[in-house]
Amino acid sequence: MNIRRNDIVTPIRGRDAGADKTGKVLHIEPARGRAIVEGLNLVTKHLRKSQENPKGGMVRKEAPMAVSNLMLYCPECKRGVRTRRVTDGGKKVRQCKRCGHAFDA
Repeated sequence: MNIRRNDIVTPIRGRDAGADKTGKVLHIEPARGRAIVEGLNLVTKHLRKSQENPKGGMVRKEAPMAVSNLMLYCPECKRGVRTRRVTDGGKKVRQCKRCGHAFDA
C-alpha cells in the first residue's frame, strides 16, 4: 500500500472526485484495503438519545473509502500523482513520478 497515515491524498473516484478536494489520512485498514480521510466521504449518522447526547440528532462523519480510489497529493505538482520507490542513503523513499518530490524525506 503506497498510502500511509498523515499523508495528504485526493480522491479519484466517488462523489468527491474531480472537485479538487484533499484530505489527511486519519486511519488505514490494510486488511480491508480502506482508509478514513479527513473531510472526504462524509456520511450522516443518526444518534439516539442518551446520557451523553440528551437531544440525539444527526452527525456528519468520515466513512472508510477504498485505498484504490485515492492518490497521493503532490504539493509541487498540485495534483494527485503516482509514486515510485527509490533508495536514498540506504532508506526507501516514496517519490513523485512527475517532479521527483520526496514524500518521506
